[in-house]
Amino acid sequence: MTTDHDHTLSGAYAVDALDADERARFEAHLSHCPDCRAEVDSLREAAALLGLGDEVAPPPALRDDVLAGIDRIRPLPPLTREPATVTPLFRRLPTLLTAAAAIVLLLGVGLAVLRPWSDDPGTQPPTAADRILAAADATHVEKSFPDGSQATIVLSRSQGKALIRTKDMAPAPDGKVYELWLQTPAGKMVRAGLMPDEPDTTYILDGDAAEATGVGITVEPDGGSEQPTTQPIAVFPLES
Repeated sequence: MTTDHDHTLSGAYAVDALDADERARFEAHLSHCPDCRAEVDSLREAAALLGLGDEVAPPPALRDDVLAGIDRIRPLPPLTREPATVTPLFRRLPTLLTAAAAIVLLLGVGLAVLRPWSDDPGTQPPTAADRILAAADATHVEKSFPDGSQATIVLSRSQGKALIRTKDMAPAPDGKVYELWLQTPAGKMVRAGLMPDEPDTTYILDGDAAEATGVGITVEPDGGSEQPTTQPIAVFPLES
């Protein structure tokens, strides 16, 4: 005996997702239901098309939409007969909608096979600062200033890089900038960039910090200096 439930199995049958008992019952149903036979054929054609052409990167939100749709989309049973006054298009509308919903799900599965994506589509690759902060050999040297501001140097010798992180840092005097310096094992101060004029910032120092013995901050004229012209307002010793 055919039930409305039998009509809803066409999508699962087309992608071979029925168990043995369901398959046998549905194949018996297909023998006397031309609407379901046509629907299965159309879904199989759609599935076959997914294997053609070049790989396509899915839109970032497609995975979430497809997974959410699994809980919401349910096939509608095709109308077996309608009065003669109803046009063929309206008789086929439920079947067409069912096929469209199944194609959307098949497309999502097909794209996942062609190019799997991260569980979190919004995840971005780590930045250079992230890599320094996450390095296994990262060391932190912190200094607090009398006005309550703070600055922290984070060094990764394996990456040969250091960065500075500031919190509530007071701006440099008018016409002046904070300049950063890397101290070499010979005691020479090498320019390492100008700090951004922002109270809270993360800035990667220029140059190779793999062998640096310290980091200094001086107050210099706008544009910076080739060599320090003032005594450092802060010196961060770095462990060797």
